[in-house]
Amino acid sequence: MLVWNGAFDGSFAFAHMGAPITRLNFWGVRGSTPTVDPATWRYGGNTPCLELEAPDGTQFILDCGTGLRMLGNRWTAPNGGKSQGTHILITHYHWDHIQGVPFFAPLYVPNNEFQFYSFRSKFLGRGSLKQVFEAQMAVPYFPVDMSVMSAKRKFQEVDGGESFTIGENKITTRWLNHPQGCLGFRIETPAGIVAYATDNEPGNDKLDESLQELVAGADIFVNDAQFTPEQLGATRKGWGHSSWLEGVKTARQAGAKTLVLFHHDPDSTDRMVDSILRKARDEFDSVFAASEGMVITLGAPGEPVQAHMPGTRTALRRAVQFQAKVCGLTEGGKEFVEETVVCDLSLQGAMLALRHLPQLQSELQVTMDAPGPNGEERVQLRGYVVRIDDAQEKGRVAVGVVFTD
Repeated sequence: MLVWNGAFDGSFAFAHMGAPITRLNFWGVRGSTPTVDPATWRYGGNTPCLELEAPDGTQFILDCGTGLRMLGNRWTAPNGGKSQGTHILITHYHWDHIQGVPFFAPLYVPNNEFQFYSFRSKFLGRGSLKQVFEAQMAVPYFPVDMSVMSAKRKFQEVDGGESFTIGENKITTRWLNHPQGCLGFRIETPAGIVAYATDNEPGNDKLDESLQELVAGADIFVNDAQFTPEQLGATRKGWGHSSWLEGVKTARQAGAKTLVLFHHDPDSTDRMVDSILRKARDEFDSVFAASEGMVITLGAPGEPVQAHMPGTRTALRRAVQFQAKVCGLTEGGKEFVEETVVCDLSLQGAMLALRHLPQLQSELQVTMDAPGPNGEERVQLRGYVVRIDDAQEKGRVAVGVVFTD
């Protein structure tokens, strides 16, 4: 597990305790096209890119959307892994999953080494992945071509249904239902299993079964939730995407432990994603909506999956002293109401010291008396619990809350 360092600034430290740790970092969570409008700021506007750090030091990158640039700006080369270099798994060749490659700074550094994996497209033939990367940087689409990239690059074709090993980690691929083809990836690490199944539409029996096989017993299931169930049944049928409801159904049937809603529609505002998240949580016990900067950790068997928001999304932080009333559910499922003081507040969330132990991922209502232009004003906020740690004050727990409303 990860131990939070005590301030809501995103700092954290490993508590190994002899257990293997897998970290899943979300650098881009939006689907189809990037967004920059303020209404999508909280969850983020970069297109798909995840980073998985396995216990043996192996570094994986899942997809190369615009979030890849942010990863490159904070790049730390893998250290101590049994497999050389970084391994990049590409689900398919649509723009939103490859457009970050030209802007990934580590590709321009000679000492870096990357191995790319994806399928042979029937439209392109042998060497499809290399062709796609070269084409998007060819004249007249980009000022320079791939020859200026000095890092070592290797390209490996994989097919749906294959399994292979990288370091101590087993990778399994399955075909998903998406126009022009798409792979889902299952990564089995010593700390747990991550199933990554972006860009898949239900309704094809064979490929629905393929998805079930990919997800079976996974600790974390990252699933396409771009459309609402209503859109999926009408105006967006055939576009190759899924919904929160289909994700819940698959997670339940396949025995996945935690569902992460991913590939948010570019027209879905933060409030719309909040609403989708609430609906999903009414149907499944452990659900998160993917957010840029979110880190999910997997530890020893039996440890709860924990999500954490680093400082990049909580930078507007202030030390405050606001009286507050908190309402929620205890770990045992009982309702509680408690008076406390909010000491650490940001645009994204807050840290609370509570006597009651709330459920991880449960919803809390926080009512604060805060200074306003006409004296003290009552502010009502709603959020969900993403961190629970020991507090400095005896008899209390430190509870990290991310606000959704």
